[in-house]
Amino acid sequence: MLHSQTHLRTRPVSAGYLRAFEAVARHLNFRAASEEMALTQSAVSRQIQSLEDEVGVPLFLRHTRAVELTSAGAQLLQAVNASLPRIDAAVRQIRHSAGRKSVSLTTFASFASMWLIPRLEHFQREQPEIDIRIDASDHSVDLDVADVDLALRYGPAAHMPPRAIRLFGEQLTPVASPWLLKSGTRIKSPADFAQHALVEAGDAHRTHLEWLTWRRWFDAHGQSRLQPKRWLYFNYAYQMVQAALAGQGVVLARLPLVAESLANGDLVEPLPGVRMDSPMAYWLILSPRAEQRPEIVGFREWLLGQAAATRRSIGEVPDPDTVDQMD
Repeated sequence: MLHSQTHLRTRPVSAGYLRAFEAVARHLNFRAASEEMALTQSAVSRQIQSLEDEVGVPLFLRHTRAVELTSAGAQLLQAVNASLPRIDAAVRQIRHSAGRKSVSLTTFASFASMWLIPRLEHFQREQPEIDIRIDASDHSVDLDVADVDLALRYGPAAHMPPRAIRLFGEQLTPVASPWLLKSGTRIKSPADFAQHALVEAGDAHRTHLEWLTWRRWFDAHGQSRLQPKRWLYFNYAYQMVQAALAGQGVVLARLPLVAESLANGDLVEPLPGVRMDSPMAYWLILSPRAEQRPEIVGFREWLLGQAAATRRSIGEVPDPDTVDQMD
């Protein structure tokens, strides 16, 4: 008997038992729970008894006219209340999306905010029947196993898989709001940045993104000893550009991510002739499981068209090593 009880308590708990438990715990009444579940009171009672057998301790104190949760029951209820609604929501979403076309993609947060999302309205107008799901995270996912159709990534060519498609490269350039430049010291040479607040990524010196730092840009332009009026540090590129748009300082921006802001005049390049090449580029990688689906093919072609427009806006000359991958 002891062996059978031990085996019983190691197997997964039935979801039906948990729903009965949640209903009884919410009503603190077996009859009200049975009416809600359209079951007999004895059926609900048997489910609770079976659950208690599987858990190994009583979950309710049964009084003559009332039911009371034990401490173990209260602990289990907390977990059930957190999990069952999430399961129900997931099932509803699956049912709702069944049969619908969708594209799921992963990319890093700044690229999603500054490049992809502002352009998505165009795709949605062209393909309104396709749902889009974006996972914006700085952690790369394995497309061979993840439930994701494609990835938009940032890095040097040596770090990309063979099937990666190059979208565009990047240059770094100082940018600022036009009214900041009008109200402060004019910038005619790199030395003039000493009179301005400079915006930078707070962790760039401790990561693989050191080439994005002002110090590297200063070294490349003969200003190794320059110190700005003050520093402003942020975690993400879109925060840094937002600070520049708000007139809080000058940011060393990634040109593809601010091309639209430069084109519409929200940001200005005070020294357009001193752009600095970056070893990084932006890439499209398709999941091998999804690349033949029509909606993925359509989204891929749309992305390549948007990338071509970005290359034109930043004046990028196609790289001979990747020209076959560029439209």
